[in-house]
Amino acid sequence: MNKKSILLIDAIINFVLAFLLGIFPKDVISFLGLPVVSNPFYASILGGVFFGIGIALLISRSAKNRSSNGLGLRGAIAINLSGGFVLALWLLFGSLDVPTHGKIIMWALVVILFVLSTVELFTQKE
Repeated sequence: MNKKSILLIDAIINFVLAFLLGIFPKDVISFLGLPVVSNPFYASILGGVFFGIGIALLISRSAKNRSSNGLGLRGAIAINLSGGFVLALWLLFGSLDVPTHGKIIMWALVVILFVLSTVELFTQKE
C-alpha cells in the first residue's frame, strides 16, 4: 500500500465521521454508546474538525511536491496518535458511564488509530 492510498483511506474515514457527526450527532452518539449530551454542539464541532482533516489529507495526497501546505502523512500520524492516546487515557482512567458496547467501540477506535499510524509510519519516507 502506498502513501497516496493510505492518505485517501484516512481522508474517507474522516469524511464519513464528519458526515455522521454533522448530520446525525445525537443518533451517532447514542448508536455508538458514547456519553449522551443534551446539546450536540461538541459532536458537530468534532465533525467539522474531521472534515477539515479530510480536506487537508486530500490536498496532501494530490500535491506534486513536498512544499504542499496540506496536512501530510506526518500530520495524519500526529492527529491519529494524539487522538488515540487521549481516548485510551479516558478509557483507562476516566469514569465514563457508557455501556459495554460503547467501550468496545472506543477501544476498537484506539486500536484502529494506532494500527493506521503504524502503517503510515512505515510508509513514510524521509
